[in-house]
Amino acid sequence: MTDLLDTPAAAARLVQLYEQLTPAHLARLGDYYAPDARFKDPFNEVRGVPAIRQIFAHMFDNLEQPRFVVTQQLVQGDQAFLAWEFHFRMKRWRAQVPQCIHGATLVHFDAQGRVALHRDYWDAAEELYAKLPVLGALMRWLRKAGAAPTMPSHADRSPP
Repeated sequence: MTDLLDTPAAAARLVQLYEQLTPAHLARLGDYYAPDARFKDPFNEVRGVPAIRQIFAHMFDNLEQPRFVVTQQLVQGDQAFLAWEFHFRMKRWRAQVPQCIHGATLVHFDAQGRVALHRDYWDAAEELYAKLPVLGALMRWLRKAGAAPTMPSHADRSPP
């Protein structure tokens, strides 16, 4: 029953959570996520607030200064699509180098304005794996090998 749902307000509230997220906020994720909410990203697929809380806790345990910046949002019906930048530093590898992943999240809200479905979309190969020493070289080779050949434009072609 989405007639009562104020999706723009629910999306704005969620954006504020993401952009100000700290470990202290994790105890209140149930205010933002439905009890049986589903969460999926390139590494995880879980259901329920405790499992979602664990994903964010893992992020804080393994990264320095993680923060989201929502750059765009589209709201329609009971859903929102949020484009974002995720800024962080690795704790165990190149800790001095700032990292940034570009991605997007599709969320569906329940009638209470809580997230019922959270689906993250980002390219783990380009945004993460390609930056690793050995794996990065393999990823760049695979990308080059899998790319379509470039075609000359009409201006570059010689007449027959």
